[in-house]
Amino acid sequence: MAAKIIPVIMSGGSGTRLWPLSTDARPKQFHALGASRSLIEETAARLQGVHAGLEFLPPVIIAGEGHRDLVAETLAASGILPAAVVLEPMGRNTAATAALAALIAAEIDPEALVLLTPADHIVADRDAFLAAIRAGAPVARDHIVTFGIAPDRPETGYGYIRRGEALAEGVYAVVAFEEKPGLETAQRYLREGGFSWNSGVFFFNPAVMLDEFAAAGAADIRDGAGAALARARRQASAKGLEIHLDRTLFAAVRAEPIDIAVMQRTKRAAVVPCDIGWADVGSWSELWRLSDQDGHGNVTTGSVTLVDGANNLVRAEGVHVSALGVEDLIIVATRDAVLILPRSRAQEVKSLIPKKPD
Repeated sequence: MAAKIIPVIMSGGSGTRLWPLSTDARPKQFHALGASRSLIEETAARLQGVHAGLEFLPPVIIAGEGHRDLVAETLAASGILPAAVVLEPMGRNTAATAALAALIAAEIDPEALVLLTPADHIVADRDAFLAAIRAGAPVARDHIVTFGIAPDRPETGYGYIRRGEALAEGVYAVVAFEEKPGLETAQRYLREGGFSWNSGVFFFNPAVMLDEFAAAGAADIRDGAGAALARARRQASAKGLEIHLDRTLFAAVRAEPIDIAVMQRTKRAAVVPCDIGWADVGSWSELWRLSDQDGHGNVTTGSVTLVDGANNLVRAEGVHVSALGVEDLIIVATRDAVLILPRSRAQEVKSLIPKKPD
């Protein structure tokens, strides 16, 4: 019998390191980066249908209130009808989102498992991902399973998972979640083995997740999110069910990542190490690394003229960009803004975003 799975797609965040393409009004998950469709469409599409041992039910989308129309338009373009769209009046981080995911899924089908995933990740090898989900499904009945990405470099921008004893074939107990390390520590992790990057994707029985909020000392987050859900305004339409969380009650929920609120404290964490072509497109330099480069290491998108340049990412959105004799640069131009900086300083984009007037 196939395991029933409710995909819950987290569409929060503003993707500020991909400014000026990614903005508060249209963050990165609503853009096509590395594929023909937007990241949120790609995420929803890979978690559909019936596969050997797996049955995906219609997804639940959890997004910011301000992106209501974007979510509806984007998913409709791909013919995806969600089971529900939960609209957060403000961001309260991923622990509150995980609690909402468990509570909503328990309403839809308490026997189904939840696959909680960000909307803005790339998974190039869908078959490998489905195999990892299949391996984790039996363990997800009584554990919170995450997917550990096989590291191929000493990356300092990701958290790491240290695995312990085997719980089932291809599934291991988690010994520790490690915060983003320095370079020397990341190099040591690679030498020692037994470490994976933390993908931020979680697979669980709703009842187990809700119990673990209490066991980890975070019952206040679970209960606060539940109160905002209980007082939510629900609106059904041809586009599916919209759930508008109560603003006052949700604002009172403690904001904390699920990794800290639950995963670092629970004794029921498990990991499936996997190699699924995963990437968190978190910066322009990462997009350059992931993209097909020409013979000179350049990546160009849109209307671009690049002469005598090497190892650049140049992207034009609605304008033309010309560059001559430049190397190792990121150049991104939209109708509203232009960004130019060395690739080596891509993580500093946030410092360049114009501040909103008070």
